[in-house]
Amino acid sequence: MAGQAGQGNNQGSGNTLGTKARPANRRVAQWERDYIRLPGIPDEYIAPDGAPRPVWTRFFEAFATLTPADIERRFGAADRHLREAGVTYRAPGETAERSWPLSHLPLLIDETEWQQLTAGIVQRAQLLEMVLADLYGEGRLVAEGAIPAAAIAGSTEYLRAVCGVKPPGGRYLNLYAADVGRGPDGRWWVLGDRTQAPSGAGYALENRLVLSRAFNTLYKSMNVERVAPFFEAFRDSLRASADRDEPRIGLLTPGTFSETYFEHATLARYLGFLLVEGDDLAVSGDRIHIRTVAGLKRLDVLLRRVDSNSLDPLELDASSQLGVPGLIDVLRKNGVVVANMPGSGVMEARALLGFMPSLAQRFFGEDLKMPHIATWWCGQKSAREEVLSRLDEFAIEGAYGTGVPGFPGNGPVLASELSPSERERLKSAINDRGIDYVGQELVRLSTTPVWDQGRITPRPFVLRVFAAATPNGWTIMPGGFCRIAEQPDARAVSMGDGTRAADVWVVSEKAVSTSTLLPAIENVRIRRIAGWVPSRAADNLFWLGRYLERAEATLRLLRALAVPLRDPGKGAATTQHSAERIQRLLMSWGATSQTTRAQPAKVAAQALQDEERFGSALSLLRSAQRTATSLRERLSPDAWQVITEMTERLAVEVEDDDGVVSAAELTLQELASFAGLAQENMNRAAGWRFLEMGRRAERAINTVRFARQFAFDEASNEDLDILLTLVDCQITYRSRYLVGPLLAPVRDLVVLDPYNPRSVAFQVSALNDHIASLPTLKEGGLIERPHRLAVALQAMLTTAEAAALDTKTLFALEQDLLSLADAIGSHYFPHGPNASRPEKLTGLA
Repeated sequence: MAGQAGQGNNQGSGNTLGTKARPANRRVAQWERDYIRLPGIPDEYIAPDGAPRPVWTRFFEAFATLTPADIERRFGAADRHLREAGVTYRAPGETAERSWPLSHLPLLIDETEWQQLTAGIVQRAQLLEMVLADLYGEGRLVAEGAIPAAAIAGSTEYLRAVCGVKPPGGRYLNLYAADVGRGPDGRWWVLGDRTQAPSGAGYALENRLVLSRAFNTLYKSMNVERVAPFFEAFRDSLRASADRDEPRIGLLTPGTFSETYFEHATLARYLGFLLVEGDDLAVSGDRIHIRTVAGLKRLDVLLRRVDSNSLDPLELDASSQLGVPGLIDVLRKNGVVVANMPGSGVMEARALLGFMPSLAQRFFGEDLKMPHIATWWCGQKSAREEVLSRLDEFAIEGAYGTGVPGFPGNGPVLASELSPSERERLKSAINDRGIDYVGQELVRLSTTPVWDQGRITPRPFVLRVFAAATPNGWTIMPGGFCRIAEQPDARAVSMGDGTRAADVWVVSEKAVSTSTLLPAIENVRIRRIAGWVPSRAADNLFWLGRYLERAEATLRLLRALAVPLRDPGKGAATTQHSAERIQRLLMSWGATSQTTRAQPAKVAAQALQDEERFGSALSLLRSAQRTATSLRERLSPDAWQVITEMTERLAVEVEDDDGVVSAAELTLQELASFAGLAQENMNRAAGWRFLEMGRRAERAINTVRFARQFAFDEASNEDLDILLTLVDCQITYRSRYLVGPLLAPVRDLVVLDPYNPRSVAFQVSALNDHIASLPTLKEGGLIERPHRLAVALQAMLTTAEAAALDTKTLFALEQDLLSLADAIGSHYFPHGPNASRPEKLTGLA
């Protein structure tokens, strides 16, 4: 009986498992039936023998255990995370940011195949490093005819200014990337080299963070190789390249209008580097320094995301505003490590591709382990004749950059698709100046599955694989940056229209170790201050605080104007006289263009949402958002999300008075949330102080302006009541005084009370404390101008009496506060080439 019972239980268990498995199996079978490979194109899901590759079978069997509703919910969570984190990019030639288009399915690569791929990447990285060392060193390759001189000299990336300069740190390439795709023979082929300043690693990191969170269990069960060890090795190698134990490393970005600025901020935050622009740096002697609020500080390593020709306007492109004057001379003096070395972009020239096989034989005595697209450089007679004789069989590309000289667009030109006149023009151009053109074999990209409305479908892709140079050799990121085309016949993929990005999973049969960028505690010297903030970042933090406080003041004004329209019983009663005062103030702030006779509802709506008015709440929040964009590496995701949500909400047009008030009140709540995040989450270092100084200075100025308008000598009870509402002091006043608003008590509470967090005196006291905590920039021990002005203002407010605060005194106080704000800016935020602060070159740490 016992045996029978046990047998019955086992059968029941088996039936249950079978019941659960059947829907999943059906879904996998349906996906496979619907998946139609493109004819003659290699595919990642379906192997050449027509069977699914094991790694994909394993993935889809686990993926299918999720219900369709759960799959869509997880996809939605991934998209929401990208939106809330503000992951963006810019397409080439555009100024507006786009949301990051993440493909919901990863690209899967088996561990064994990945090892073969990485062997080819390592060999290629070593080869390019050796070629660069020769081109900028002995020059034997050109002298002995291994590379034609014209193939090098024709490239604008070959920098004569660095010829003979040995790279500080010992390497030309610290980071290398190759764009690869599966060739017609089923092997991985190199489509292009990235040696200038390879982009995409930061986006690959973000893709991994998003997808591993959305499908956490699936991610772990697939034994996906972690990417953290790669970034750790890269960071450690840059540290080791410097000539002191604790170097200062900066990531040089072109700025917020760079196509990949979000990636720059992500890498800087993740790796612990300073995000700097060219104007943040200055040359002194044989070193590069960062302009900080504590003066110039030595920079040891510069990871650049600026093209080589723009790095030094003195010796390279004189029109560049992105670089550092004198940088090349510092390199000659071995004063800074620049990764990658200026001039390394010459190896991206397609003109050199045809010479790589012979160079591999020359240096290694072996063939390339990973082939590349067959390429004929038209600067050689035999290759040019070959291309012209079979022109319709080639894709014509520029030999040294994107696009084909004389033809629009950045992609290849297919002669077979040209009109007869254009075809003849192309032939003439190749004949006249063949060094500018290459012919490449026509290759269509291999495909990978993407999710499309509950089905999987093949789409062409390009995979960018990253290699970091370390003291122990080249380390390859296990994964990479995958771009997927929307059109099935794409021949090239860039982050433009109809392109998605995908995470790349290198899948192992065995469990992988979890790794992070957190080093062992015994290897870290404990510190509590991250270092002095760069002047530009401090400037942006200061103005972020000011923009947000201005927006709050505008919102409080328009709410005071609009609330009585919606609910006459709520808020201060607003007569025509008081409404005109509010409207006049909004006009003087640039929030509205309406006259004082305009309808209050129309004025409030314009002050809320009119982007053409620089002082409207929406315009101010957009200014705050632009400023925050420059601080992405310093703001928490929560803080960025609050700013983004406020801006997006106000951008949606409201239809009535109630909508104006509701939008204003909700935005005021979110501004309070941001202030709370800054108070609770930001480290009390210089960056936080400048954000606070911006808020305090702007609040003090706005509060004085409110007081001038509504606490003038003949102010009525209604005027004073509005002032108390604007500065959020109604409850405090009523708890102190049993009478209605009176002029002297209101002035004291709003202007002079040091215990009121909304008063002018409180703001000045806070400013005084912050300024006193900042480093002095001049020798001699004399009190500096911002501190001197703050001390004088605090003394005046401490000794003043409310009865003496007439309109003239309040106006003078406003001017003094404006002078203090300007003094802070001119003292700590220098701009332009002359702002090198020579008075603070002592003890350059």
